[in-house]
Amino acid sequence: MSLPRQRGLTEQAATTAVDQACRMLRLPTIRSQFPELAETAERKQMSYLGFLAELLLAECDDRARRRSERRIKAAGFPRDKSLRKFDFDANPNLDPAMIHTLAKCEWIKKGLSLCLISDSGTGKSHLLIALGTEAAMAGYRVKYVLATKLVNELVEAAGEKQLTKTIARYGRVDLLCIDELGYMELDRRGAELLFQVLTEREEKNSVAIASNESFSSWTKTFTDPRLCAAIIDRLTFGGNIIETGTDSYRLATTRARAEQQAAR
Repeated sequence: MSLPRQRGLTEQAATTAVDQACRMLRLPTIRSQFPELAETAERKQMSYLGFLAELLLAECDDRARRRSERRIKAAGFPRDKSLRKFDFDANPNLDPAMIHTLAKCEWIKKGLSLCLISDSGTGKSHLLIALGTEAAMAGYRVKYVLATKLVNELVEAAGEKQLTKTIARYGRVDLLCIDELGYMELDRRGAELLFQVLTEREEKNSVAIASNESFSSWTKTFTDPRLCAAIIDRLTFGGNIIETGTDSYRLATTRARAEQQAAR
């Protein structure tokens, strides 16, 4: 289908032609915003070139936004968490400047790791998701998964002779976020499979983990000492280690709320 080329179109005919052209060229943002942008251009007496630039930039910005939304959705985050919503005042152990530096994603570009270590309720998962979201918005492919879910998936894949394919899938993403590592003991087979995923990504793509156990206590999760040491080595070599403290923000918030209710 081709559009008729005419000169001296009426306003209505020109609007219809723009609408049809945007449909054919798949420019939904220009199609939806054209009337408003045209009115603004006329009011501000913009040049033809300036008006064209406004149209194209609007389309580019909207496409970038939609791509970011698709990457965030594909990451599989369980909740919407952002750095803007993180309460740094409630956790004085954290350096806001360091966290915002990590949000620039240079460590992901270099294929380095990130370990968020400390007790429950101190903001580890919030930061893990928030930094993963920042990475997705910056154009990186991100995948979030619970440690136990990842191990179970690997065990099932091994049983179905799909292990190589599954490891390769987890190896392709730019940032793999593993949450709740250390909450449950892993048998030797599960730990070995997790080690294979980390080895697949070593010095190529980044891994970020959140754990409520210090590295010295990881032998409770990875019962084989040598395997435990090898996994810690994979995660810490050249990477970033951040301790979020021991005081539970969630517990403190719950106590404060209870005290407020009791005082009424």
